[in-house]
Amino acid sequence: MIHEISPLHLANEYIPNAEPWKDDIIIFVKGNALMVGGSKGAMCFPKRQDIRSNQLEYQYLFSLAGHGVYYAQKRNMEPLPGFSYMTLKEMRWQLQGPQANMYLVYTAWHLITWYEDNRFCGRCGHMHAPAARERALVCDNCGHVVYPRIIPAVVAGVINGDEILLTKYANRDVPFYALVAGFTEIGETLEECVAREVMEETGLKVKNIRYYKSQPWGSVQDLIVGFYCEVDGDTAIHMDKSELKEAVWVKRANIQGQPDDWSLTHHMMMTFKEGREPKSC
Repeated sequence: MIHEISPLHLANEYIPNAEPWKDDIIIFVKGNALMVGGSKGAMCFPKRQDIRSNQLEYQYLFSLAGHGVYYAQKRNMEPLPGFSYMTLKEMRWQLQGPQANMYLVYTAWHLITWYEDNRFCGRCGHMHAPAARERALVCDNCGHVVYPRIIPAVVAGVINGDEILLTKYANRDVPFYALVAGFTEIGETLEECVAREVMEETGLKVKNIRYYKSQPWGSVQDLIVGFYCEVDGDTAIHMDKSELKEAVWVKRANIQGQPDDWSLTHHMMMTFKEGREPKSC
């Protein structure tokens, strides 16, 4: 999965007042795109030594393999030589890694989006400023504190004997299959979310809902939590066509994965294909 980059390590400890060194990575943003360079399988980002201006302000995000990663707080800057702006989706499918750099940029986007969405206090409208000792934003007027937004979501591997439920979402230009997934609602447990999403999208009841693994997915500020479960009773699919364009039972031997192995969804599909999924209680 995208975060499994051992022996490399993404260190997310907050370091206030940090300043970039020459080899540290700088992330520039333009709209919903980020500045990136390199070629297929060898994507890279600007380093501090590539930037001549001394007038930029930098926000420390985290470090990867001992190199700091910073957000340059100047939007719409012209691309540096050898670099261009690309969305996360374009990077994933066109540049395709390396995996550690893809994990880096997904996590950077998660934090940058949070900083940008919370420049002003939602209670009194005054400016936020970074907290001194933790990753948080503090209102300079009323003292309100805002922490990074992490949205829980589930992905569900629904099993029917030697088959698993695979889906394709409506209104998305994605040719490969996925699993039922969705965001957790207010006042809802993760297990309740699994049952609700499966029922809403396919009309199926499920039982024996059991946790498998989790994964950060910074493109939409998610923490995705994977569960396996069994269909409970009727196996006839009644698809919500506003959500899905396809929902089918697929036998283990016929499962085809996604183009890369970075997502928890792909990992769960292939784990079932190989017969390694956790068994029911």
